[in-house]
Order: sequence, then C-alpha cells, then structure tokens
Amino acid sequence: MSKLKIAIQKSGRLYEESLQLLKDCGIFVNNGKDQLKVSVDNFPMEIMYLRNSDIPQYLEDGVVDVAIVGENLLIEKGENIKTIQKLGFSKCRVSLAVPKEVETDELSYFQGKKIATSYPNTLKNFLENQGIVSDIHVISGSVEIAPNIGLADGICDIVSSGSTLFKNGLRETVTLLKSEAVLAQTPRLSSEKEVILEKLVFRIKAVLKAKNSKYILMNVPNEKIQKVSEVLPVLKSPTVIPLAEEGWSSIHSVIDEERFWEVIDELKENGAQDILIIPIDKMVI
Repeated sequence: MSKLKIAIQKSGRLYEESLQLLKDCGIFVNNGKDQLKVSVDNFPMEIMYLRNSDIPQYLEDGVVDVAIVGENLLIEKGENIKTIQKLGFSKCRVSLAVPKEVETDELSYFQGKKIATSYPNTLKNFLENQGIVSDIHVISGSVEIAPNIGLADGICDIVSSGSTLFKNGLRETVTLLKSEAVLAQTPRLSSEKEVILEKLVFRIKAVLKAKNSKYILMNVPNEKIQKVSEVLPVLKSPTVIPLAEEGWSSIHSVIDEERFWEVIDELKENGAQDILIIPIDKMVI
C-alpha cells in the first residue's frame, strides 16, 4: 500500500506545532527528530524532516507529496505548489523595517535605497507593483544586522512579535503580506495518494474546527427559546432538553471562538442563564 510522504520543518516552532497537529489528528509519530525519514504506525504516512527553505523544491520535484510549511515560503519559492488548507499556527508577516531613528513610515523612503532580505522574489514583486526602485541585497540568515553594519538602509524579513527588530534597533513600517502554516501539495500526486490525503485533510479540518469552536450549555425560559436559538448559528439546530423546573429548558449548541464574548452578551440579553462553556476535542460536520 502506498504511503503519503509529508515534509515538516526539522526544528523550531513550526516543527513542534506540526507534530502536535498530527497528534491531534490521531497520527502518532515515532521519535525521529535526528532522522531524515520516520514511519507512522497507525496511518499510511512517512514523515521527512527537512530544512524549511528546501521544502518547496521537494514539493515541486515530487520527492514529497505534501508538506506543512510557511505560506510566506511558498509565495517566495513555490509558484506551482497548491495550498490545500491553512492551519492557523506559526502566524507571521513579511515586512519592511528601518532603523528606529528614521522618522517616516512611508514606502517612498525606500526609493533608491538598499534593502537586505531573504525574500528577494516577494520583495521585488511588491516594489514593482508599488513603483519603487530599490537595490535588493540577498542575505541568508541574520538580515537584521545589515543596517547596523552599513550594508543596507532597511530590511525585508519575517516578523512575528517584533522583538528581534527591536533588539537590533529597527522598527517595522510596511507589511508586504501575512502568513501562517499551511498544508501544501505537490503537483505530481497520484490518485492512490489523493485518497490518503483526503483522509488526512478530513482529520485536520475536524481538529481545526474544534479549536475554533466552543460547546455551550445554558438554561432558557421556554418563551425565549426561539430568540436564543437565532443567536446560535453554528450548528443546524440547537439541542433543546426540558428541565425538571416547569417552563425552562436546557439548550446545547456550538459557538465560534472569534465571536465568543459577543455571542455571550447576546444570549444574556435574550434571557439565557447559567451559561457553561466546554472545550471541544474534535468536531466532525
């Protein structure tokens, strides 16, 4: 039987969160951090631990079938690679930054300036679209030191918290794009492996849906059930269970994490009481 070959970053934050996602999907990985390839006992999958920057080329060549990789890296290096699913972790942005003594945030500051970056294609396309002509210096590694050693007037790099910029006397000015981890697919996937991939994506969606949702229980006067139900749009219909106390019912449903407090306020305004919130492990729709 064929096995789906999946690439993940061999170290760092993306490595840890990728393995956690697979674990949440019920896929248990043998300890193999120091190996290039490890097997999975309970799912038709092999995992390859690769350098993050190498993953797009491995996908292009069909050496791996899918990968968990930063969206920003695919934009930079993986033109022919299909993104299947955004995963909601390892969020960052690709931004321009300048020495903190530079007062302007305007993009025009970079006209005719030198910019150091590890994302030359992303930067070049952005500047061309904005009508800015700059001298791009490609650097692998510590881009942040370039202005301090006189190599560049600013940088273009990934930014998460911004602490690295701050430590190097830089500040963020213009965001080129926002990024997060994604599940990406080779253009050379066989039909047999497509079936395995569909099963993996099904599990991932169930996990992500659960993380973005909460199970909610509340007591509601019977005359308020219709109004309260209209506030709960996630499932087809809430579950309504009569209580021992006459004239009251318990309503069970699911709410989106993003609208959590907004929904709670609306429920209270419409008569809901004794509201309980419970995390969801998996959610299959």
